Amino acid sequence: MASRIILASTSQIRAEMLSNARIEFTTEKPRVDEEAIKAALQAEQAPPRDIADTLAEYKARKVSQKHLDAIVIGCDQVLDFKGDILSKPQSPEHAQEQLKMLSNDRHQLLSAAVIYEDGKPVWRHVGVVRLQMRALSDDFIVDYVARNWDDIRHCVGAYQLEKEGVRLFTRVDGDYFNVLGMPLLELISYLTLRGELPS
Repeated sequence: MASRIILASTSQIRAEMLSNARIEFTTEKPRVDEEAIKAALQAEQAPPRDIADTLAEYKARKVSQKHLDAIVIGCDQVLDFKGDILSKPQSPEHAQEQLKMLSNDRHQLLSAAVIYEDGKPVWRHVGVVRLQMRALSDDFIVDYVARNWDDIRHCVGAYQLEKEGVRLFTRVDGDYFNVLGMPLLELISYLTLRGELPS
């Protein structure tokens, strides 16, 4: 009998990815102070990859402690720009600043997933995507943010590749699911190998 699967997230896009893959799961919001954890790790000069992994683990652990019998999936995504982490924009002006910074340059998206079971980590993966942004004019950035603010306010880097954000890029190297915020193929492979999903 397959184990109960819980996604420790309220991210709509991550839930859609699992639903589209016909994986049965429930969601639960992990009550963790992401900004405090991130600030502490940055103070210790932790690399962006470790920050993504640690945040995903905190979320999985928090929910797993209440559901020891379930498989709990924690996820997090960070944007690594030359070793610095960009967070979700706090305002349209902040989004414009982020896009001006990223314009005509490369950055990475790091999408981490950690699975907890019985209160312990049993699997983890960090997917990496490298993106090259085209040179954007200030006028285009202002108009783009105004048109898309409701969608991009929850997105690191102030873009959604699955929507108009695709126009910002000249090259994307890596797995599309990692762009969306979850290493879905690796996650499915793990769940299949351990017999949770039929093959």
